[in-house]
Amino acid sequence: MAATTPFSIDDAERKIDPSRKPRIALKPDGTPIDNDRVEIGPTDLAFREWAELGLEIPQLDTIREFRLQRLVQELRRNDYGGLLLYDPLNIRYATDTSNMQLWITHNPARACFVSADGYIVLFDFHGGDHLSAHLPLVKEVRSGASFFYFESGNRTDEHAARFAAQIDDLMRTHAGKNRRLAVDKIEIAGLRALEKRGLEVFEGQAVTEIARVIKCADEIRAMRCTVAACEAAMHEMEDAIAAGKSENEIWSVLHAGNIKRGGEWLETRIFSSGPRTNPWFQESGPRIVSDGELVALDTDMVGTYGMCCDISRTWLCGDVEPTLEQKELYRISYEHIMTNVELLRPGVSFSEITQKAHRLPERFVPNRYGVVMHGVGLCDEYPAIRYREDHDAYGYDGVFEPGMTICVEVYCGEKGGREGVKLEDQVLITEDGYENLIRYPFEERLLK
Repeated sequence: MAATTPFSIDDAERKIDPSRKPRIALKPDGTPIDNDRVEIGPTDLAFREWAELGLEIPQLDTIREFRLQRLVQELRRNDYGGLLLYDPLNIRYATDTSNMQLWITHNPARACFVSADGYIVLFDFHGGDHLSAHLPLVKEVRSGASFFYFESGNRTDEHAARFAAQIDDLMRTHAGKNRRLAVDKIEIAGLRALEKRGLEVFEGQAVTEIARVIKCADEIRAMRCTVAACEAAMHEMEDAIAAGKSENEIWSVLHAGNIKRGGEWLETRIFSSGPRTNPWFQESGPRIVSDGELVALDTDMVGTYGMCCDISRTWLCGDVEPTLEQKELYRISYEHIMTNVELLRPGVSFSEITQKAHRLPERFVPNRYGVVMHGVGLCDEYPAIRYREDHDAYGYDGVFEPGMTICVEVYCGEKGGREGVKLEDQVLITEDGYENLIRYPFEERLLK
């Protein structure tokens, strides 16, 4: 899992010019695309905020080249001739293209082929050629990847066979006699059609997850910008918390804050108040918030540049004194993530984190969160670090390396208890330790 280029946090700095606008998207020949076709990107508000923070603009061409190198490296290491991608976030990683991302998650109408020599073919949906016209790494744009039932009906097998023939031709052209093809996700008809062509199909998610785990310096720049945008939206959301408002009304502020800064979507809608904070994972609803109640969220935000910012915070509604129970829940949660983040450094194994991680008091174990830590990039990613109670059933091993970005989190709520607390920070593994990327404050009233 070593990086293809040396990773450095402190390489050449590119400070933001407050007057600088988002780059104009360019065609492969260098000519600009019309303004109404500029790719999704940060807004003026985001650029102004980043300038005030002294953040650096990521160079997207550098990110794209780095990601392609990572994929090619994994293909060659596994002796695969090519990689076929249907997961929209894997397609985004390979091409930096976006087309109806959420719709595509349940309507697999786009695909991407990456050969072991770095040749990219994007199969876009219904005339989407212009969406990737500014990306020279995409060598061809084709169609024909759609053969889910809604699209193809009783012609599914026919359309799948036609698509498999294209993939077979690409493999013969770019991989020669190598018939080993990695695939991340595909409809059953597509899998059968590929195998009927004599292609050996292998697990592609392992290829993409391992490739995505190490971030280059410009990806970290992009993540810092996303984190800053997320934190600004969180401040707006926290300011909106008041008795008499519904969870949905407050939650909508985070969505608006993300979009107006050029962000993309929220992966979940986990925001709850009062007794709905226990157990965790209850989604935002019409419940009216009252003073003295805890309100808690998990951002799961896919923000600017398509990067994810995954922060959790718990607040107290109203100008009131917290209860002793609320303080205890918060104190234990805070101690949990602060203890665990200190374990992070290069060379530490996943199992070592599991063994040394902070132990929740026994009464909170039944309602524990699913992981102690997890990777993050374009979304929640590899690895997942388990609690000791779950390691034998779900745990796997690996080693932390510089350039990995990790979310350290906790949920603390007694089974059958009235409320619970959720906290989470996002951390970068550096050459000699870690850097917490999150600056969002904790609730001081609950820590006293």
